Formats: sequence, structure tokens, C-alpha cells
Amino acid sequence: MEILNNCTLCPRKCGVDRHTAFGICGAGKNIKIARAALHFWEEPCISGTDGSGTVFFCGCNLRCVYCQNHEISFGKQGKEISPSRLGQIFLELQSQGAHNINLVTPTPYIPHIIEAIDGVRDKVHIPFVYNTGGYETPESIDILNNYIDIFLTDLKYFSPSAAKKYSNAEDYFDISMQALEKMLSNTQPLSFDKNGIMKSGVIVRHLVLPLLRHDSIKVLESLASRFGTDSFILSLMSQYTPNGHLESFPEINRAITSFEYQAVADAATNLGFKNIYFQEKSSAKQEYTPPFDLSGV
Repeated sequence: MEILNNCTLCPRKCGVDRHTAFGICGAGKNIKIARAALHFWEEPCISGTDGSGTVFFCGCNLRCVYCQNHEISFGKQGKEISPSRLGQIFLELQSQGAHNINLVTPTPYIPHIIEAIDGVRDKVHIPFVYNTGGYETPESIDILNNYIDIFLTDLKYFSPSAAKKYSNAEDYFDISMQALEKMLSNTQPLSFDKNGIMKSGVIVRHLVLPLLRHDSIKVLESLASRFGTDSFILSLMSQYTPNGHLESFPEINRAITSFEYQAVADAATNLGFKNIYFQEKSSAKQEYTPPFDLSGV
């Protein structure tokens, strides 16, 4: 917990004392969550038939302008809880039949999560999933070694200008590729149970954005060149949905077209990725965003 005195958990390294102020991510000294419940809209190997035991944390070190979870990404909404309560939530989700414990935007709370896992480690028998926007430091990924079974990470942009404009993170690509390399080295290879539910490994998500199909293709080319085509699952997402707060970004204030998504999907196929989830364009609906109503908190 000492890192909270001068917080450097994420690449922004804002150095704030989170006991007296909030970081750029919007997080303070305590855990704040908005929902803890079974979630059925992740990749099939994560949600399965019984759901992923998902904990939605408040605050985010990226705050993308198009974020579907914008209600909680700025850290204002939610309820503060203790690490011991978080551990109890893990056990409650497991008792509800969750396939895994899915930690969504957990970066600001890494020390708290470790404390919570340590408190219930001998009682939790399902994998822990670290569900992140990808903007992580190698040091933070190392801290999580032996705590996380599955990394579910984004790789959003190749272009520094796009990353700057939409996520205020010009160095996003280089930072996220370094983090991904660490994730791959710190986890066991891809493995699944008899029902196809993921037990270990890495999923790399890429959300196709309006007008950025060429950038998306460069992301895929970079992944294949650096990490090969079979060491992780690629999840190619078409669910981009304008969030109602994009007046200053009219060029992305629309859904993607079938042409845009298909161009990226064809590139993924041609590059030879072995494990790919393609997403139906019908998933671009706001109802797939859960209500942040403090369920399970």
C-alpha cells in the first residue's frame, strides 16, 4: 500500500498522495466499485454459460472519450469498500457459479486487490481475470505475478496522434506492447477446461473505431510481427457505440460500418491468427453495457 503515498501504478505516474487527493485516474485511497455480478457479455471462453464474476471498479487511467462505462470511469460514482469486503465479494461470486473473477479497470487498485486475494486465496478455486485497457507498466504487471491467471487486455491504437486525441496517451502503443510482452511472459500458456472455459493465458482485444481501419490493421500487423499468431486469443470487436458525449469528436460520433469491420477482420485472417473471436455487428448496442447500480456491492 505504500505506493499510494506517491502513486506510480500506471504509466502516467502522477505521483499523487492518494491518502489526501485523487489521482489522474480518479481513485483515492480506498477501493470504489460500481457493480459486482455475473456478466454474460464477455468472450465465450470467459462468460461461458454461467457468467463471469465481474467486479467493475471506478476510475480509469485512460478515460477514453468514447468510453461505454463513462458513468464510472471518472471515479465519481460507486461505493467505497475495504479489501476484506472485496475478498468476500470474490467468494460470493464464486458461490453463484461464476467461471472466474473478472476485475474490470483494476489498475488503480492493484495493492488492494492483492490484499483481498491474499485473504481468500485458499478459498477461491476459479481463475482471476485482469481486464484492462492495456495502459500498464511492466512493474505493475510484475506485482501481479502469481495473482492473475488470465490477462484480458486492450490494444487500442497504433497511431500516437489517435491515442493522444481520444485517450490523452500519446505513448499508448509502445507502453501497451511492453505491458503485453510482460503479460505473456508472466502467465501460463493458453489452457481451457473440458467445457472450453479459459483457465490461463492472454486475450488481446481490439475495438475497431470509425475511420481508423488502417490503424487497426497496423495494430494487427504489429501483434503478429512481435508476438506471433498463436500465443494469445485475438478478440476483434465491432461493438463501438457512441456514448452521447462526443460533440467535440463528430468523426467518431457514429457506429462503425460493416465495411470497416470486415476490412480489419480480413486482415486478421490473412495474417494467420490462430485463435480469433469475431463479433457480430449487432453487439453495438447500449444494452450490452451493464447498469452500474451497486449490485452485489
